Amino acid sequence: MNHIVDIREIKKLTPHRYPFLLVDRVLKCEPGKSILALKNITSNEEYFNGHFPERPIMPGVLQIEALAQTAGLLIFYTTNTPADEKTNWHFLAGVDNARFKRMVDPGDQLHLYVEVAKQKTALWVFNAKATVNDELVCSAELLIAKGVLK
Repeated sequence: MNHIVDIREIKKLTPHRYPFLLVDRVLKCEPGKSILALKNITSNEEYFNGHFPERPIMPGVLQIEALAQTAGLLIFYTTNTPADEKTNWHFLAGVDNARFKRMVDPGDQLHLYVEVAKQKTALWVFNAKATVNDELVCSAELLIAKGVLK
């Protein structure tokens, strides 16, 4: 996939919505292999009201969630099956070796890199990292499992 995917297209592919949609744009994607996405960190993000009012930083768990949502988009582009009302949903099943190297501030652009490490039937394993200005801010191994809503 060589074209940039904007927020309108992302909303067609993922069930997430504001304030929990944490991917603004897909910059590059090689289905079955890797994806590069972007999250613009703006000062009006809801979580900055409490994390922390005097020194706002993006929570690490939301950095991981942004990477997981990016992995979900890679699954869609690989399998060509978007989530519908009950099927084709993917859930974060595990986070291993998470590391946080730098704070993410309002005004930053978070680049989200996700690569497929392995895939077995309903379980995907991804190597993921986020950077700001080419500086590593976090990394983790993500496990994503297919599930059905009940």
